[in-house]
Amino acid sequence: MFPQIDWTRRWYDSVRPAFAGLDPDLDALGLTGALNAGAAALALVNQRGQPVRFVPQADLPEGRAYEEFIGATGCVPTRENLHDFFNGLVWLTFPRIKLQLNALQAAQIALAGVGKSRGSARDGATIFDENCALLVVRQGSQGAALVEALRAHLWSEALHERCAAFGPDVQVWLFGHALMEKLVAPRKAITAHTRVVPAGDAFFALDHDAQRTWIDAHVAASLAAEGLSTACFTPLPVLGVPGWWEGQDAAFYADASVFRPKQKW
Repeated sequence: MFPQIDWTRRWYDSVRPAFAGLDPDLDALGLTGALNAGAAALALVNQRGQPVRFVPQADLPEGRAYEEFIGATGCVPTRENLHDFFNGLVWLTFPRIKLQLNALQAAQIALAGVGKSRGSARDGATIFDENCALLVVRQGSQGAALVEALRAHLWSEALHERCAAFGPDVQVWLFGHALMEKLVAPRKAITAHTRVVPAGDAFFALDHDAQRTWIDAHVAASLAAEGLSTACFTPLPVLGVPGWWEGQDAAFYADASVFRPKQKW
């Protein structure tokens, strides 16, 4: 299923273990069947304690909000396409964050209903869900300087001059399933909405699975405590992440059509 995905690409590092854990007979099971087996193995439940289950899109009643339906039933409407495939993998990878985003969305719908105006909190949750990258940065002056350069759109400084920090002191974990879908056909202009996640030295000594668990718990807790808005993000052209694309020399980052100067975004 979905043979067009190049699983060797580093931007799929975050969800590759979830994909590897699916039943190898994915085509026979179908997408919902394979994802449900994964969710059952992890004993995933929604904020009401109901088992998370992936169901056909047709199970979503007409006129009912997707997010409210998940919060009320635990059922995640799923189509047999790339977009929903990556969404399912993110559920299996970062379930606590997904549940917290769903809780935020469902609360906003309960408060304001479903209308033309979604509000900043709901927009922020949607952006996070669809297009977020988590930038985990080692706490300290060097990490703070890199984040400051990134937020100022000093691309060469943040990504080229400080490239050696990526791996030992800085990690990028993709979360947004629409972002992952776009990267099946990578283009230089693909840009993530990035949320900075400060982490102590202990995080960087963990293995991949323990790091994922820490990120899931830590970010979910911060979302519960702080909420979300559209101002929570900074842009990051994904192919600019050091080591994620070929030919990342000085000229690569000087391309102002992609690595744009600071402006309202």
